[in-house]
Amino acid sequence: MPIERSPLWSGWQTVAVVVLRERWNELLPGSAPLADDLVARYVERNRRAYRDQYLEAVLDALDSLIQLSTDPTSVRLAAWFHRAVHQPGGGPAEDAESSARLVEQTLPAYGVDPIRIAEVARLVRLTGKLATPPTDSYAPPRRDANGDVLLDAVNGILATAPARYAAHASEVRRDAGDRTAAIGRRYDEVRVLLDGHLYRTQLARQRMGALARANLEAELNGLDSELPAPWRGWQQAALAATATFSAIAAAVASIAAAGAPWQVPTVEPEAGWPPVALAVFSLFCAPLLFRTSRSASQRARLIAGTVVAVAVTGLLVAWAKVPVTNPAVGVGLRVPLVISALLLLLLAGTAALVASLLRTRNARFLPTRNLGQQLSWLAVPGVIALLLLLVVQPIARGYVLGSNERSEGPHGPAGQMPASLLDGGVTWVSRALTSAGAEEAVGTKYGIAVPRQSGVVEMLDAATGELRWRYSRSDSDEKPDIVATGNGEYVLAEFADVGYLLLDANTGKRKAAWPGSTRDHSIQQADPLLTGQRVARGSDKLYGVDPDGGSRWTFEPGRCTDIGAVATSQTVVAFLGHSCGSEPDEMAGLDLKSGKKLWSKSPTDMYRRPVVVGGLVVVAEPGGDSDVPVALVAIEPRTGETKWRWPVPANWSCRTLLKSAGRLLIVVDCPGPESQQNTKTVVTAIDAQTGQTAWQTTAPVDPRSRVAVTADGRVVSLGGSSSGGCAANIIDSTGFRRIALPTGISCSRDPVAIGNLVLTSGPAGVIALH
Repeated sequence: MPIERSPLWSGWQTVAVVVLRERWNELLPGSAPLADDLVARYVERNRRAYRDQYLEAVLDALDSLIQLSTDPTSVRLAAWFHRAVHQPGGGPAEDAESSARLVEQTLPAYGVDPIRIAEVARLVRLTGKLATPPTDSYAPPRRDANGDVLLDAVNGILATAPARYAAHASEVRRDAGDRTAAIGRRYDEVRVLLDGHLYRTQLARQRMGALARANLEAELNGLDSELPAPWRGWQQAALAATATFSAIAAAVASIAAAGAPWQVPTVEPEAGWPPVALAVFSLFCAPLLFRTSRSASQRARLIAGTVVAVAVTGLLVAWAKVPVTNPAVGVGLRVPLVISALLLLLLAGTAALVASLLRTRNARFLPTRNLGQQLSWLAVPGVIALLLLLVVQPIARGYVLGSNERSEGPHGPAGQMPASLLDGGVTWVSRALTSAGAEEAVGTKYGIAVPRQSGVVEMLDAATGELRWRYSRSDSDEKPDIVATGNGEYVLAEFADVGYLLLDANTGKRKAAWPGSTRDHSIQQADPLLTGQRVARGSDKLYGVDPDGGSRWTFEPGRCTDIGAVATSQTVVAFLGHSCGSEPDEMAGLDLKSGKKLWSKSPTDMYRRPVVVGGLVVVAEPGGDSDVPVALVAIEPRTGETKWRWPVPANWSCRTLLKSAGRLLIVVDCPGPESQQNTKTVVTAIDAQTGQTAWQTTAPVDPRSRVAVTADGRVVSLGGSSSGGCAANIIDSTGFRRIALPTGISCSRDPVAIGNLVLTSGPAGVIALH
């Protein structure tokens, strides 16, 4: 028996009842009570969704599709029953199951065939799974004509007039309960619908597909504006920003590559148009990829794929054209810069392609301005800039450094450094050192390092003069400047257009390359290592530097200040000259490890020619405009106190030379008034601890001769002998002596003392005196 209901119909409800009752006529003869009951269910007052307007839309859609069904009566009955039972907030599955049971309870009373009842109940239960059709729904293995028609009719509400659909959507959200949760749930449901086919039958797709999709997109747009979405869409924004700014970064790298050589040295004029063309192409791609990453069209994907293909092709061509390095030819900086630009362009095209592939039709409804997307657009260019500065630039420089260097050796262990007796003999003569002399040689713990004109540093065994190792660069054909540092463990070599490279004194392997910010600093002292930086405006800077170029500390005293400094094993003494204002010049003591200022004082005049002797800093106290100081002053570096003062004789007239020899300060000058031609040299040894004269010797040696001072205090210079050859002049505590040197030694080139070994130069290279 039908369920007895007492609906209170009035006004529009009466109209709705009349319209619906007319549609029921002739569907099931003798079933007026059932019709009244069903209509009452759809128009009852406590129902907030799926009301009579909804049922009318479903029945209208069914009328246009019913010819596709095999059992129209069963389909129509299922359409009437599918939402007959509905509780506020109830979902399709719960409603469909309750309504199917209602079918099974009520239809037998009206003489409906059990087979039809089962079919109607089955069809009603199908509406509980009203999600989008599966991907193979266009050609399923077994057609369900009745089910397809019913489900398409139920989804016919999607294709109603926009105002009517908006009212239905609003009722559904209101019926769901909590507003925020309902909006979020409905947003997900609509996106799922839009990602599917919406309709199962071809007729429904043709008649209702376009309007249904437009209604859903409009609803999604409205829902999107109501949802709190501070981060939604950041992935798409990040990909779009990556595509745009990577292309711009590729253009920047290409412009930098245009000013760099492809190979060094450049044998013939290189074509400059390829990097320029790459820069123009990259700049053109930046706005193009921005639009591409925001579109899901086939054209957008084709454009992004083309950029990827161009970048890959360019990488293959560039890799094939990389110069083959040898001792005479090296790789220029253009090679890594062009490759970096092409990699950035590849990243840009790939990001745009991925963004286009991930974008669906409803992605346009992502929030246009939210926190996540704004942060993505701000963060991506910063990340790319850091990538260029911290990754691309170091890798490019490292590639050039590694590709252009060659290290040979070491050949055998290091020998013991002998002492020169200076008896007129030769201990050894170096081999294969054409154009290299002793003037630039430096001593290390593992031998004698000598630079060569062709961008080469060679380490000679101190005992034999044999080559221990050779380090050479293809990208430098000038003689490097070298110093020993790290207590003789390293050779620090400055190559033109390359910078400072730290070489292991034992093996010749490169240990470090000074970073760009420090490689151009001038070396003020090699061991301990201090560097300075000249500033055009403002204050010069002083740095305490590790051998690998890392600065431990920076000392910047103030504006208009020139800085000179020397260091002991623990302390730096800095000499500060103020070139503007009335502020007096000063000296300051700094801790070598931390750079902390220990003391400062202002002398009456700035000291000159500082030298470290026996842990003290000895300076020349100036005497007006003369190069001869008034006195020599020893300063305790930790406190700044004056340890002793040694007056310089008034009759000295040459530029005073100060050299350290262990605990002795060797002072070289010339006696006699300036009005006479000076032909003598006076050498004085001062005990660094007491300031007392240890010995003094005057010798008939040209005071203009360059001298070398050994570790035991001998002063050696070269000059002509009576026989027309070259002779060595030795001044020490025992007096003066002159010895003839073997043929082949050049007196025009300066001698060098490394420890107690004296080196001179010959046509074949370096010569060690016995």
